[in-house]
Amino acid sequence: MKILVTGGTGYIGSHTVVELQQAGYEVIIADNLINSEASVVDAIGRITGIIPVFEEVDLADPGQADSVFQKHTDIKAVIHFAALKAVGDSVERPLEYYRNNIFSLINLLSSMSRHGVKHIVFSSSCTVYGQPDTLPVKESTARKDAESPYGNTKKIAEDILEDEVRAGSLRCIALRYFNPIGAHPTAMIGELPLGVPDNLVPYITQTAIGKRERLMIFGNDYETKDGTPVRDYIHVVDLAQAHVVALKRMLEDKQISPWEIFNLGTGNGFSVLEVINSFEKVSDMKLNYAFTDRRQGDIEKVWADTEYANQELGWKAERDLDEMMRSAWDWELALNDRNKKN
Repeated sequence: MKILVTGGTGYIGSHTVVELQQAGYEVIIADNLINSEASVVDAIGRITGIIPVFEEVDLADPGQADSVFQKHTDIKAVIHFAALKAVGDSVERPLEYYRNNIFSLINLLSSMSRHGVKHIVFSSSCTVYGQPDTLPVKESTARKDAESPYGNTKKIAEDILEDEVRAGSLRCIALRYFNPIGAHPTAMIGELPLGVPDNLVPYITQTAIGKRERLMIFGNDYETKDGTPVRDYIHVVDLAQAHVVALKRMLEDKQISPWEIFNLGTGNGFSVLEVINSFEKVSDMKLNYAFTDRRQGDIEKVWADTEYANQELGWKAERDLDEMMRSAWDWELALNDRNKKN
């Protein structure tokens, strides 16, 4: 059974490809490599023993999007990761985020319709909730105006998908991620930001390894336990495994309705300083960090109510914060060794 994974050389996408292959699916990756490297395909092959088919295409171009379905006529379902994803960067470059994230989805759905592909798992985000009035966040929690263009692209994408499901035969599961961190236990794939990291954990590990002089924490005056923002961090392998469960649910026709939404998190909120403390514990290092002004687009605190996903999907995040940070550090060390050899 062939599954198209868009953005499959990216951070979450690559880990999901591994889990799909290990579950017996045949995977085709479509990616334009704007935020990733082609070497990830070979790394996946080393982990699973199977090198996935790779198509270098820009889904924001309708012709390139359709070429994948023309070439691979037996695609059964799509998992759609491909998107620009940095909150801060989206504030500075909103048009680029709308062009890439929305056009690519529309082109993908148009091609799926033309070629009779009726199942899609969508990579959504807890950013659609904005700064919620009550915590933890349930799937039924009202969405708010997005705090960033990135968050707004996820909100708009959900609306497009729901309308398309309502209009025809498409079936969709939208997975609203909280904050994925960590890396595969082999340390062969992990988060690989190009340039200065926008996310906390790679900035932590790059500071510890000496790539960055100091970690700057955006704000210490939030109304949280220690003044720093609070997030629900989830191990990327737990997250990847949830995609396999969701895909299987769709393909086995076990959805309650053709449009479903699940929160993917651990149900625990950790502050930036707690994440740093966890890293210092597992690495036995002291991190050089300082505080700076709040970053536009960031929210104060959010974490998931995972009961619905746990019960209805039969999935639960298993790995704790220390394991997440240890795997992220192992990945950074492996990257450093690889760069020295090169």
